[in-house]
Amino acid sequence: MKIVVLPGDGIGPETMAATVAVLEAASRRFSLNLELVHDIAGHESLKQHGATVTAALLEKVRSADGLMLGPMATYEFKDESRGEINPSMFFRKNLDLYANIRPARTYPGMRARLGEFDLVVVRENTEGFYSDRNIESGSSEMLVTPDVVISLRRITRKCCERIARSAFELAMTRNRHVTIVHKANVLKMGDGMFIDICRQIGKEFSGVQIDEFIVDAMMAHVVRAPQRFDVIVTTNMFGDILSDLTAELSGSIGLGGSLNAGYDHAMGQAAHGCAPDIAGQDIANPFSLILSAGMLLGWYGQRKGNQSFLDASAAIERTAVSAVAANEVTRDVGGKRGTRETGAAFVARLLNEGHPKVP
Repeated sequence: MKIVVLPGDGIGPETMAATVAVLEAASRRFSLNLELVHDIAGHESLKQHGATVTAALLEKVRSADGLMLGPMATYEFKDESRGEINPSMFFRKNLDLYANIRPARTYPGMRARLGEFDLVVVRENTEGFYSDRNIESGSSEMLVTPDVVISLRRITRKCCERIARSAFELAMTRNRHVTIVHKANVLKMGDGMFIDICRQIGKEFSGVQIDEFIVDAMMAHVVRAPQRFDVIVTTNMFGDILSDLTAELSGSIGLGGSLNAGYDHAMGQAAHGCAPDIAGQDIANPFSLILSAGMLLGWYGQRKGNQSFLDASAAIERTAVSAVAANEVTRDVGGKRGTRETGAAFVARLLNEGHPKVP
């Protein structure tokens, strides 16, 4: 498996270094023969190439089997005419990464403020209210007058069908429960179509429980009792907000992995931003990016029918659980270790999994 590695901005290089070490350890233990191809995007690319991402980089990623994208200074990239392109949007759009899979779970050893839970948000990733990805060229936000802005939302049958199918297929591997989240009481046509399509797809999956919640009510239910949910499927903006909330409820957004997947390509990406205020201080939590790398290996293993990659993915998740329980974590989640030390402990634990002594 060939993976392009882009470290990113801010804390990206630090967390990516820990993640690369984990990928290399997984490759050794499970004989994956990973090929990691290192390149740049974001501010470093803007400095060297005049653009945060380039056409040459896109072709390199297209020819690979997967992409690991470090946290990017997305908010700082405002003018595409000056090469300031949002790398996350760029790859999601150009690789048609239509499903953003965001697990959220509690960990033994951390206080579960709302009780134990294990759920996944399946978020549509390529349309909705996101003005940078729902039209072919330009932006779907318009400044009509100095005092009036109009924002357009695109909802299509194709995108609804494929995100619904992703959610139900995932539910079949878990607790066979899908929750549809929407705002059809206000967005009657767009979210109405989304619900109808989810219901239609759900009929193909016998034995899967289906329920529906309006998004504002869903926020209240998740905060009150997250354990009642398993797989949550929703549109782009609602999923963005809901997945951050559920990750934080689990203990920290720094413990939430994220996979952007399409039919032919996938991108592992931390659930959080580049946190420039703590960059270079060796205190950033690498778990989100590490878990995202594990999800990328799992996606490849499932797609190729390769059990070794599925085993490696599962081992990375188990290692995260045992590392948290042993408090081998950074300060933001109650530990005392730096980024490098946390990554090194994770590698040692992964390589020695099943043995009595772990450094």
